[in-house]
Amino acid sequence: METIIIIVFLAGYLAITLEHNLKIDKLIPALAMMAILWAIIALAHMDVFEVNAEMRELEPTHIDEILLHHLGKTAEILVFLLGAMTIVEIIDYFDGFATIKGYIRTRSKGKLLWLFSILAFILSAIIDNLTATIVLVTILQKVINDRNTRLWFAGMIIIAANAGGAWSPIGDVTTTMLWIANKVTALELIKHVLIPSILCMVIPVLVAGRYKVFKGNIERDIDDFEAPKSKFGPTMLYLGLGSIVFVPFFKTITHLPPYVGMMLSLAAVATFAEIYSSTKFSISNVESEDHDTTGHHSPVHASLSKIELPSILFFLGILLAVAALESLGYLFNYAGSLNEAIPNTDIVVMLFGVGSAVIDNVPLVAASMGMFSESMDNPLWHFIAYSAGTGGSMLIIGSAAGVVAMGMEKIDFFWYLKKIAFLAFIGFVVGAAAFVIMRDFVLHA
Repeated sequence: METIIIIVFLAGYLAITLEHNLKIDKLIPALAMMAILWAIIALAHMDVFEVNAEMRELEPTHIDEILLHHLGKTAEILVFLLGAMTIVEIIDYFDGFATIKGYIRTRSKGKLLWLFSILAFILSAIIDNLTATIVLVTILQKVINDRNTRLWFAGMIIIAANAGGAWSPIGDVTTTMLWIANKVTALELIKHVLIPSILCMVIPVLVAGRYKVFKGNIERDIDDFEAPKSKFGPTMLYLGLGSIVFVPFFKTITHLPPYVGMMLSLAAVATFAEIYSSTKFSISNVESEDHDTTGHHSPVHASLSKIELPSILFFLGILLAVAALESLGYLFNYAGSLNEAIPNTDIVVMLFGVGSAVIDNVPLVAASMGMFSESMDNPLWHFIAYSAGTGGSMLIIGSAAGVVAMGMEKIDFFWYLKKIAFLAFIGFVVGAAAFVIMRDFVLHA
């Protein structure tokens, strides 16, 4: 029966990895894999266990109890993501991200490279790397006409966005998973991963800055931008970003799960959105089907209708599928075998990072949470957050930021492999080396 379980999981995993080749949305194999795995466990009356982290052993339990336990943990992540996604969509409803265009006042390609990279690094730490990439590539399309130049900038945005998401508990799905699962705290994660992440972004930018494509000036007049659609855009941008940043502080103060703080932040942002949407403001250039200019139209309802539910369902499927393997004790036992084969956990974690460039980093991190039983804020978890978050930059399909940029700019897989992969690799390695040095000689000296 164990063989059947592994075959089902590998088949589902392969279908997720080959999403673009099969032309089947990855949520479908994820949900099917999850349902089939739990059905096999139930029908075969297989023994299920709960990992006791303190005793480092498996404790027998009942399938209903363990399934409810994992569903609860998964729901915490999904509700948190729903809140964050809704706040981002409310900001976009008021065209708040157009405010960022105001920071672009140079025509120098070198300066634009640094500007977009820094913006990607900072924004991704707040609104997650996927959304930051969408926002910045959209702005990029308005700033640079030459497609070849734009592809290079998009590649650098991917590297910077993934680096920025790795050090923040709200910057990437994988770091959010570790944070909500009480594997890391926000302050310790920042302390251990911020500098490696900065290096992971800065080194590729320094190297790329020497390339001919980033020399000279852009041709387009950078002042040629359309007017903001709403006068409340800047207010909603700062309010929305501030409300998301507030969540880690809320968790630290109240010790409640992060999704509670996110719901409070969503309520605050939604309140102002409703007030502002009732006020007459200039949105004459907004499509009538998206906004009702004749009367009050709820921005909350409009924002909720734009939430990416396929992503939410994918996370539900993949996390509960990995939970099935964890409940059977496979991941716990596999970790022991892996530690015997490769005693150096640093190598194992770096392999996770390289692996995240090939396959989705969400199941990788979910699996690592079931494999290792180290205590909260053990450096292992911080290293996993860094590796899984930044390793995906090495291939265009290795991260959500890469996939969305690939779709928006039609970036070729092999073009990215030839032009950007090396930059991402050296950034990843330098950041990993910095993490190990800081861990061994600075933070734990």
